[in-house]
Amino acid sequence: MAKLLWTPSKERIERTNIYRFMQEVNKSQGTTFKTYDDLYQWSVENLELFWEKAWQFLGIKSSVPYDRVIDDPKKMPGADWFSGARLNFAENLLRNRNDRTALIFRGEDRIRRTLSYNELYLETAAVASALKKAGVKPGDRVVGFIPNMPEAIIAMLGATSLGATWSSCSPDFGIKGVLDRFGQTRPRVLFTADGYIFKGKPLDSLEKIAGILKELPSIEKVVVVPYVNETPDISKIGNAVLYDDFKDKTAVDITFEQLPFDHPLYIMYSSGTTGLPKCMVQSAGGVLLHQLKELVLHTDLKADDTIFYFTTCGWMMWNWLTASLSTGATLVLFDGNPFHPAPDALWQMAQDERVTVFGTSAGYIAALKNAGVKPGKRFDLSALKAVLSTGSPLSKEDFQFIYDEVKSDIQLASISGGSDLNGCFALGNPMGPVYAGELQCRGLAMKVFSYDENGQPVVGKQGELVCTAPFPSMPISFWNDDDGSRYQAAYFMDYPGIWAHGDFIEVTERGGVIMYGRSDATLNPGGVRIGTAEIYRRLEQMPELEDSVVIGQNWNNDVRVILFVKLAQGIELTEDLVKKIKTDIRQNASPRHVPAKVIAVPDIPYTLNMKKVELAVRKVVHGQEVKNKDALKNPAALDFFANMAELQS
Repeated sequence: MAKLLWTPSKERIERTNIYRFMQEVNKSQGTTFKTYDDLYQWSVENLELFWEKAWQFLGIKSSVPYDRVIDDPKKMPGADWFSGARLNFAENLLRNRNDRTALIFRGEDRIRRTLSYNELYLETAAVASALKKAGVKPGDRVVGFIPNMPEAIIAMLGATSLGATWSSCSPDFGIKGVLDRFGQTRPRVLFTADGYIFKGKPLDSLEKIAGILKELPSIEKVVVVPYVNETPDISKIGNAVLYDDFKDKTAVDITFEQLPFDHPLYIMYSSGTTGLPKCMVQSAGGVLLHQLKELVLHTDLKADDTIFYFTTCGWMMWNWLTASLSTGATLVLFDGNPFHPAPDALWQMAQDERVTVFGTSAGYIAALKNAGVKPGKRFDLSALKAVLSTGSPLSKEDFQFIYDEVKSDIQLASISGGSDLNGCFALGNPMGPVYAGELQCRGLAMKVFSYDENGQPVVGKQGELVCTAPFPSMPISFWNDDDGSRYQAAYFMDYPGIWAHGDFIEVTERGGVIMYGRSDATLNPGGVRIGTAEIYRRLEQMPELEDSVVIGQNWNNDVRVILFVKLAQGIELTEDLVKKIKTDIRQNASPRHVPAKVIAVPDIPYTLNMKKVELAVRKVVHGQEVKNKDALKNPAALDFFANMAELQS
């Protein structure tokens, strides 16, 4: 039985955006909905009506109204959304022209910077005008290789105001990782900074840029933002100009290009650990509508909120955070190491900036707990109303940690989706309770099920995450996939006409969702499918372990569970420690989860977006090639897993 951790008060529920939305639905439809479950069921049974009501409630700004919401609510992929509408993504994010703070930038040891909504508009106007003078037009690609700083958002808004398509990578990507992404889409303009700061150390980006440009002849202009140095030397960068010199300082207004709902807005990338990253093209209207639904209804974001998400420009949560501008809220941008100069650095910032919505990764929360940080005891977090977590499953113990050591009266929303949809399948419900280890709900109008091995929906059992109805932020295409075959293969091979996301989940009787990890990382000992997340949840509680990765190894016509552990400093993998690990997993997960072998390794490999790569480790263990190690943050870590003597018996 899952433990109930928090229930919102009646007063709090009635102040939420989603409650107000539900009342508007009741009034217009003659319904009497009282709970999220009522609203959710209506939304999935009436897709067209839901999205029309969402468009109206969210105040989507368009110069020409739509003539139809969707052509066929059973068509997936390829459903045509909001045909006839003309709009601009950047215009919707810059709808607020006032002196309220739009952006607060905090970078490790950098001076705090702020921009009001008026200042953000004028900065965007200057960049948009300069891009237009440089010849950028609708459909051109403009990219960022840049820290999470205001200029990244300004560049994106300037580009998309013209109808250009934006794409970005964070500056910790290697040259090949950048080329694997930008090299496929042939951008015309690249925004960058001269470097970035990590753990107090300035790191140069210009040498990487020079290497990237050698292989990327489509780049006509490189715009360099001074960050590490006030006057960086850009003489060795072809076609380079400093950001301040690039801007058109005479521009005071923006002519927002009015474009169809499905005009290409973003190109997002898969992790690319098994080959070249997939380049997923997403529409301006689809991303705008879907992300605002999640921010306004599921996150309860309002104009008087201050929202922070710990992310880089290489992770979809940056795009998600940026859409918050449309609500008039204040965004806090942070670039650097979240544990510098101390493990509680981000909570000091949360106190100082009066953050109301604090977003981060499950890995950060686990690391925070293991470091013994107790933010609620040290800082004034009275403004905080919600903590969001994503990136990997959040353990029950880490749910409890938030309520014990951060704040007891708070909505903890574990959310899950992906870059593929630039949003979520399951996420928070401001009207509902929080149970340990459980995502509160499936997203409104997201017809999500857990499918068993026979392709049937099951409740209370583990299965494949599928979505059986279209949603606006589905990719409109993959780049260079003219016949759509790669798109079909990515999501629709297992169940034609049904999106299979590749996650292993359980839908609970309450309508919540429990995440068990990626489907391709699930284990099959004795032919029984189990998730890796259940093992990780136990290991996170052990101070002797710094990190771990678990895989299934083919052995004697079966699969055996192999656990690799990175030990905490000064700890040895003794027989007693191995026994402790196995006993804990047996007692708290199941006998099937117990690893056949526990092996110490010096490091655990992660993608650039800080996700464990079980599949890549499994390939190395089985002597198979990992085609794209440049997609990894620490590719050398994979070498430890090759030809291990311990795995030969």
